[in-house]
Amino acid sequence: MKKSLLRSVLMILASLLLLLLTGWGALALWFQLPAGAAARWAALAVWVAAGMATLICWWRGGRARVLLPWLLAFALLLAWWSTIAPAQQRNWAADVDRMAGGRVDGGIVTLAQVRNFDWRSDADFTQRWEQRRYDLDRLRSVDVALSYWMGPAIAHTLVSFGFDDGRYLTFSIEIRKERGESFSALAGFFKRYETVLVAADERDILWVRTNVRGEDMYLYRLKMAPAAMRSLFLAYLDEGAQLRRAPRFYNTLTANCTTIVFEMARRIDPGLPFDWRLLASGYLDRYLFDIGALAGSAEFARLRETAHITARARAADKSEDFSASIRR
Repeated sequence: MKKSLLRSVLMILASLLLLLLTGWGALALWFQLPAGAAARWAALAVWVAAGMATLICWWRGGRARVLLPWLLAFALLLAWWSTIAPAQQRNWAADVDRMAGGRVDGGIVTLAQVRNFDWRSDADFTQRWEQRRYDLDRLRSVDVALSYWMGPAIAHTLVSFGFDDGRYLTFSIEIRKERGESFSALAGFFKRYETVLVAADERDILWVRTNVRGEDMYLYRLKMAPAAMRSLFLAYLDEGAQLRRAPRFYNTLTANCTTIVFEMARRIDPGLPFDWRLLASGYLDRYLFDIGALAGSAEFARLRETAHITARARAADKSEDFSASIRR
């Protein structure tokens, strides 16, 4: 009796695993098979039918050997999957066409590809890629911006560095879309997008999200020592250099705009605790508050109210003092 029960439990667990792997394989084929929609639908249907037929035959006959053809097919699928590599050269969308990068000479950083677009709409803009110099000895602040575009649990994370001359430089880890491509959180699990580091003026990268794309944004000052600010800035430059040397895929869960920043911050402070709110990035601000990383002594609700800059950004529009206006 006990052996029969154990066997049934093991079969149920193995069947659930087979169903999960069949589902994963179907999505992998859908998002990565280099064919038209009709061919992808056909491949997906064959793959799912094979998985279901294998499962039914196993439960009817009770012999594990019926799994062998499916296991062989899954091994071939994994072999094909391993050949899909990220690329450096594609027909990239204009706003992610260039990877941020620079050189450091003492305390002076020269950035070659700072984005400063003049946006009229999400599809109508004037491109400007600028070379800029920053003195890290004049670095005075680090702010984290959370831009909400898909409900309260999901936000895009940007980090902005402020200098004593009033300039701000924002770094953003993003998917590197191809022209005409749009983001899908599900596709982000299946090697659909490469990763890009964008360095931009706030009047570009914050403005376009609040004033063009209609996103809701919060801006928080981080509590950081000057040495930590400098280290984080240099960590971004190192991230850009690594991406230029070896492109990487974006992953919706494990390698996104928040988790990559967390890994860079951990290089500075290895004791930073991992937390589920790093995955549900819309709650990152509460995580930062709980670990004491946000500047200010107010309760979280008050800090969040003060950090809400959407209305200020829209009122400031394209004024020269945009960065100062959103911080008033």
